Amino acid sequence: MQRRLVVKVGTSVLSAGSDRLNRPRMVDLMRQIAQLQQNDWAVTLVSSGAVLAGWEHLGFPPRKRTLAEKQLLAAIGQSQLMHLYTQLAGLYDLKVAQTLLTRADFSDRRRYLNARTTFQGCFEQGVLPIANENDVVAIEEIQVGDNDNLAAHVASLVEAEQLIICTDIAGLYTAAPQQNPGARLIPDVPEITPEIWQLAGGVGSDRGTGGMQTKIQAADIATRAGVGVRILDGAEPNMLLRATSNEQLGTWFHPRMQRLEARKRWILSDTLKSHRLNVDRGAAHAMQSDGKSLLVAGITSVEGDFDRGQTVCVFSAEKEVARGLSRYSAAELRRIAGHRSEDIAGLLGYTAGPVVIHRDDMVMT
Repeated sequence: MQRRLVVKVGTSVLSAGSDRLNRPRMVDLMRQIAQLQQNDWAVTLVSSGAVLAGWEHLGFPPRKRTLAEKQLLAAIGQSQLMHLYTQLAGLYDLKVAQTLLTRADFSDRRRYLNARTTFQGCFEQGVLPIANENDVVAIEEIQVGDNDNLAAHVASLVEAEQLIICTDIAGLYTAAPQQNPGARLIPDVPEITPEIWQLAGGVGSDRGTGGMQTKIQAADIATRAGVGVRILDGAEPNMLLRATSNEQLGTWFHPRMQRLEARKRWILSDTLKSHRLNVDRGAAHAMQSDGKSLLVAGITSVEGDFDRGQTVCVFSAEKEVARGLSRYSAAELRRIAGHRSEDIAGLLGYTAGPVVIHRDDMVMT
């Protein structure tokens, strides 16, 4: 399995501190990502910069800094930013895909699963997903709020090994380095304590949405999901290649648990005993001994009422063999159970794929 990495770049990094997108820096970013993909990393890029791209495209008109203006600039800038990424990625034979997300895509299980399937498809095709909050429609009630926290949620979504947050500061310091020349970089954070939260106050850039406090929030979210987080200076030469080679750059936040354990807990926490799939012995053997996903052909009956994306128990001969996230609802499965995967579209009029429970969404019991 490919190692998965999420890289977040802020506006201050993409602009190199100026009032426009810095093309040479973006070219170098694509060069490093292309090399990481060649080294068997599946990379997701969480990119700020849409509002700046829109402002630049309009010729830098006076800013009002209202929500309406931000959404207008984002609407203009999203296409400009993606066009630029497409051109620059093409220099290294990279294909890119735009993924616009809001908070609801992480809180609603069906939308969560849809988003996860899209990212998985990108990885399988060698495509670089570029994620951003959908600022055009995201109001306070549905927005994540900043791309630091969005990157943490994406890292959990794709089960990343690492989240690298590239900013205009070298990491977490003992004091605000802009005001304290004697401030020291903290290279290693085993645990996010109240003292760490206190250090985050007032540290960071004023160019983007998030300062250091939002980066600690992101680190807290990601490390709870078993993802290690590194905050580093986006201007460092070859920062992504060096960081993924375990060179000490910036500040490293240790994951609180192993990713597999975090995944298991998440799947098991949603289980209702009434959500049950009964499968034949062949399907049970394929899952237990061969590490296979559950296909529709192996299902003999469906119990309970559940939606797509919910956890179900899998039984064979009255013995529970697994739990996992179903890609079909109970009603859908009752119509297709026991049929071949290629028959699903004809029976339902659509398909969510040949797999009912993917191996990555399964915990053997």
